[in-house]
Amino acid sequence: MLRSMNSAIAGLRAHQTKLDVTGNNIANVNTVGYKSSQTVFEDTLSQVMRNGSAPRAEAGGTNPAQVGLGVKVAGITTNFEQGAAQNTGRSTDFMISGDGFFVTRVGNEQLYTRAGSFNYDAFGNLVTPDGGVLQGWMADDGVVDTNGAIEPLSVPFGEVMQPTRTQNGQVVGNLSSGVAAGAASQVQTQFTVYDALGTARQISVTFTKTGANQWDVVTSDGNGGTQTTGLTFSTAPGSEGEPTAGQTVSFTPSTGTWPGPITIDLSAMRQFGGASSLVPGDVDGNAMGTLQSISLSGDGTIMGVYSNNLREPIGKLALATFANPGGLAKAGNSSYRVADNSGQPAIGEPGAGGRGTLIAGALEMSNVDLAEEFTGLIVAQRGFQANSRVITSSDEVLQDLVNLKR
Repeated sequence: MLRSMNSAIAGLRAHQTKLDVTGNNIANVNTVGYKSSQTVFEDTLSQVMRNGSAPRAEAGGTNPAQVGLGVKVAGITTNFEQGAAQNTGRSTDFMISGDGFFVTRVGNEQLYTRAGSFNYDAFGNLVTPDGGVLQGWMADDGVVDTNGAIEPLSVPFGEVMQPTRTQNGQVVGNLSSGVAAGAASQVQTQFTVYDALGTARQISVTFTKTGANQWDVVTSDGNGGTQTTGLTFSTAPGSEGEPTAGQTVSFTPSTGTWPGPITIDLSAMRQFGGASSLVPGDVDGNAMGTLQSISLSGDGTIMGVYSNNLREPIGKLALATFANPGGLAKAGNSSYRVADNSGQPAIGEPGAGGRGTLIAGALEMSNVDLAEEFTGLIVAQRGFQANSRVITSSDEVLQDLVNLKR
C-alpha cells in the first residue's frame, strides 16, 4: 500500500508541474515573442519482484516481474516554432522571420530575446521595455562594418548630413532628327545643383540644331554664367544617332561657392526620328539635411531619413543563433541567457549564416496554441484527480486491513 501511495504522490507532483507549465503558457498567450513550454514525464526506478530467466533446452525463458515506483518530470522543453505576425506600424517594432535572437545588453550582461518591441531612451538608444539596449554595428560615414565588435545602437536625431557640391550631371533623351535647323528646333531641360555650402542652383541646358547632325548646347545658371559647346551625332554604320566620343560640358556657375566645374555628360543623348524629349539623368551633390526618422530593411540595416530627402545607413542590427536554443536559460522579461547546454552565440547580420530576416512595423506574437493548452489542462487535471484517487483507495484498503482485527 505504501508503494502505491508513494507512486500516487509522485504522480500528483508531476501533474502539478504540468498544470503549472500549462497555466504559464495560457497566461502568456498575448506576450510578444513568448515561446510555449511542454512538460515531459518519465517513469522512475522499478522494484524487481522476480528476475527473468533465459530460455533453456528443457524450458522457456521468463520475463522479469517489476513494479514501478512512480513518475517524475524528465524535462520542460521550449517550443521555438515561429509565432504569428502582428502589424503595428511602429518604426521601432521589429520581427524576426526565421531563426535568431535580438542581442541586448543589461548592465554587464548580454541577453537574447525574440520580443522586438523597442523604444528610444533619452540618449537615442534603442531599448527594450525593461531597459535592455539593442546591440548591433553603428555606421561610419554611411558604411557599416559587420566584422567589428557589436555595440549599442543609437539613433542620433538632429544629426546633420553635411552638404556636398555637385560635380557631375547628365542629360538623357532624344533630339529629333527630322526638325529643321534654327530656333524652332530648340529644346530645353533643367536640373538642380548644389555648391560647396549646399546652396541650390537651377541649371538649364538648351539644345538648338545648327545643321545636319549638329547641335549647339548652351548651359546657363540664369545669373550670367553661360557655357556653349557643340554636340555631334555619328552617321557611321552601327552607331547612327549616337554622339561622337567625348561629348561633355564643363560648366562653372557664376554665383555660389564652386571650387570646381560641373561635368555634364551628354553621352546618353540620341538623335532619332520622333519628337524631342529631354530629362535630367543622375545628378550628384546634396543640400544640408537633418535626421528625421528611420526605416529598417530586411538585412537589418537601419536607414536614416534626412530632411533633404536622402537616406543613409546609420547602423545594422545584430542577430544571434545557437546550436541548441532549447538549452538557453530564461532570464525573465522575455529574455534568455547562455547556459551550459545552449552553445555559444553565433552573432552576425540578419539573413546570413542561417539567421532570419527582419520585418519592420511588425511583432512576433506568442506561439501558444490555446486549444492545445486547454486540452492539456484537462489531461493534467484528470491525471491529478486519478492519482489522488489512488491515495484514497490505498487509504481505504489500509483501513480495511486495520478493521480485520475487530
